[in-house]
Amino acid sequence: MVVDRRWSLWCAAAASVASVIPAPAQADTYPVRPVRVLVGFPPGGGADILARVVCDWLQLRLGQTFIVDNRPGAATNLATEAVASAPADGYTLLKTTTSNLLNGALFPDLKYDFVRDIAPVAALSTQPLVFAVVAALPARSVPEFVAYAKANPGKINIGHSGTGTISHLAAEAFKAATGIDAVTVPYRGAAPMYIDLLGGRVHAAFDNIPGSIEHLRMGSLRALAVTTVARAEALPNAPSVAEFITGYEAYTIAGVGAPRGTPTDVIGKLNAEINAGLANPKLKARLAELGATPLPGTPADFGRLVTRETEKWGRLIRASGIKIN
Repeated sequence: MVVDRRWSLWCAAAASVASVIPAPAQADTYPVRPVRVLVGFPPGGGADILARVVCDWLQLRLGQTFIVDNRPGAATNLATEAVASAPADGYTLLKTTTSNLLNGALFPDLKYDFVRDIAPVAALSTQPLVFAVVAALPARSVPEFVAYAKANPGKINIGHSGTGTISHLAAEAFKAATGIDAVTVPYRGAAPMYIDLLGGRVHAAFDNIPGSIEHLRMGSLRALAVTTVARAEALPNAPSVAEFITGYEAYTIAGVGAPRGTPTDVIGKLNAEINAGLANPKLKARLAELGATPLPGTPADFGRLVTRETEKWGRLIRASGIKIN
């Protein structure tokens, strides 16, 4: 099976013979110099903020500088390619995002293979999306929205923050699961999407909770549901889409990866310290502010999650014929 093959690759990527690595890379001394964590987005966004939270924690725990290195561009491919080709010594890491799980199906000519070339270190968190509609729309629940869309085929516009983003795929998965005839409208990011959403030019959207929470509080938007199976702490009154559509689930995943061949003891040390951070009350509170839920676990746990989500969204991308122009 493809899933088994990909998982085997992730296991191989996380494995290494420690004896062939120079002494400074071993866990008993690591890190002996600053560590760079590449982020495929500009400073100030959610991915960047989370990376800085984690870097601050690791710096405190390991007594060495962890530097956020922003490499925006090409849907995180620039940063990922740089890490994939970096020395496998633990001093160049990647802040992984859901984009990494989607890009293999969206970009046929990548110079790297994420599953093959990036070893899983640790998952950080998951974050639901919120399915929101403009206040003027008469639908007040997911079933009412589906009924309204079916009564008005081709007339409902669902905005998203860009072709191939999780915002887009969540909308396409919703359309496929419900059989509605709605138009998905791409934007260059969430900010311009909200301009049209609040202006009534699109009727609904799937987006992260921090980006929409103020609009929801002010009543200009209405939350119909969140996209994780469990309800979100930030929106306790919003049901899950899965409460109405069995099997529906969409969320973002944040984690840390390293070049293939990074010593397992170094990966293990980073994993243990990151998990300690995810259990820390102050760090957990900071994640909650970002609308994220901590996701502690082993590198193997993270690898299995990535494999599953990569295959799931790859199937949808291929079935929907989604392409990046």
